[in-house]
Amino acid sequence: MTKKWWHDKVAYQIYPKSFYDSNGDGIGDIPGIISKLDYLQDLGVDIIWLSPCYRSPLADEGYDISDYYDIDPRFGTMADMEQLLAETKKRNMYILMDLVVNHCSDEHEWFKKACEDPNGKYGNFFYLRDKKEDGLPTNWRSYFGGPVWEDLPGTDKQYLHVFHKKQPDLNWENPELREEVYKNINWWLDKGLGGFRIDAIINIKKALPFRSYEPDRADGLCNIQAMLKEAHGIGEFLGEMRDRTFKNYDAFSVGEVFNEKPEEIPDFIGENGYFSSMFDFNETIFGSSEKGWYDAKPITPDNYKRCCFESQAKIGDIGFLSNIIENHDEPRGVSRYIPEGDCCPQSKKMLAALNFMLKGLPFIYQGQELGMENVPFTSIDEIDDINTLDEYQVALDAGLTPEEALKAVSRFSRDNARTPMQWSNEPNAGFTTGTPWLKVNPNYPSINAANQQEDPDSVRNFYKKLIALRKNPDYKETIVYGALTPYLKDQHNLMSYYRKGDKTLLIIGNYQKAPQTAVLPSDYKQILLNNYTDLTQDNLTLTLLGYQLVILEL
Repeated sequence: MTKKWWHDKVAYQIYPKSFYDSNGDGIGDIPGIISKLDYLQDLGVDIIWLSPCYRSPLADEGYDISDYYDIDPRFGTMADMEQLLAETKKRNMYILMDLVVNHCSDEHEWFKKACEDPNGKYGNFFYLRDKKEDGLPTNWRSYFGGPVWEDLPGTDKQYLHVFHKKQPDLNWENPELREEVYKNINWWLDKGLGGFRIDAIINIKKALPFRSYEPDRADGLCNIQAMLKEAHGIGEFLGEMRDRTFKNYDAFSVGEVFNEKPEEIPDFIGENGYFSSMFDFNETIFGSSEKGWYDAKPITPDNYKRCCFESQAKIGDIGFLSNIIENHDEPRGVSRYIPEGDCCPQSKKMLAALNFMLKGLPFIYQGQELGMENVPFTSIDEIDDINTLDEYQVALDAGLTPEEALKAVSRFSRDNARTPMQWSNEPNAGFTTGTPWLKVNPNYPSINAANQQEDPDSVRNFYKKLIALRKNPDYKETIVYGALTPYLKDQHNLMSYYRKGDKTLLIIGNYQKAPQTAVLPSDYKQILLNNYTDLTQDNLTLTLLGYQLVILEL
């Protein structure tokens, strides 16, 4: 594997709207991010991924872009963005922006021009079909519920949107559209971006010609995945994009890739892959149901272990995964992957280390380093996320009571991760002096950055130690490039694996509240990290306390 500048880095995702508000309007902004760069540098972060802060009506919280060349005034100005790039460069940090090019906003200039002249140049930037009197062009269901077809204003046509109706899909079959995308990517890279996180990219290739599929719910529609499974040839688009943009700048790119086929992995993240890396979603999709969130199965410790090991085995030495516990589209990881009622500093540290020491690039989502938890929503009126509101209706339609439906969707709601960052125990968690755009988690007096920076035994300081270990010259080669081999794979509620390079490390986590024993393969040289102060040992047998995690050098 050719070594790249980003292999040994640690990434941190910022959701700008909820990170830090510098002007008291209740919305996080770019000057707020600049003011917290020293906090991130102190943690050990190298790469910062910003969720979208482009100009947008925020129908899907910025993933509906109305101008790819401008910053939304809610978040600041282009001068603020240029200052952020300059300040991160001073600290040897890199900025990634979201690349959202499966769709734009219906308020984008291209779409407005398509409405004016659907048969002209810009009509071909989208997927337009003649309106049918007897039904829709196809019966695909959008990701946010309802059909993917919407009337094109002022015309006798309809346009395709696989997400929200305010997010018309861009027609990647059109070379003119692709040229516009590449021009924009290079414009940002010329400004000094380190690269991009690439949103929803698998959707850019549609199965042509369009057709309907067997309905899978009472609404007569089918999951959009039915079409995507038949879509072939996406590599032509992705390879062209790589060669015209990222490759020329040695830029880092990480893809949001679902449903890739095993034989395609080298194409995606191999030596000359379309992307530098792609996220591992094996754990996040576990237990999902075609019926909806209300029918999803909770993930157990043994499920979590199996999902991680499956991904690691699948990738092997082909390339680099980007490993996550949570992101802006998921609930809080500690509330999802730690059994209910067991969230505590020890279990949060265990989960952090088990994920962080996997082979690949670690991504931390804002507040994850504090062990931020899901929100106790008391009413659907507290929910902002369009996806959650749709799933709530799906649950009601399936016969759940409003109380049952709220409980079901609250577990998975994207708003869990979008509540304001908990900076201190001051009002609104120190996020804003105004009224926050979204409810603050009421547990902020006990879970916040100010408290944890002072406490050497905090979750945040444990993350700091994990990052320092990854960067330690004695262990970096092993942690970044070493092989991963499961150990005691079948032991219930125990997740353990080797990292083998020029050193041999053993990571062992007791994934339950009750103590249990684990037999070592040999004696160890030293304990590199322990989320307790002691380790009980009898010859080669360790007795691990509830959620105890140790990293040993053998």
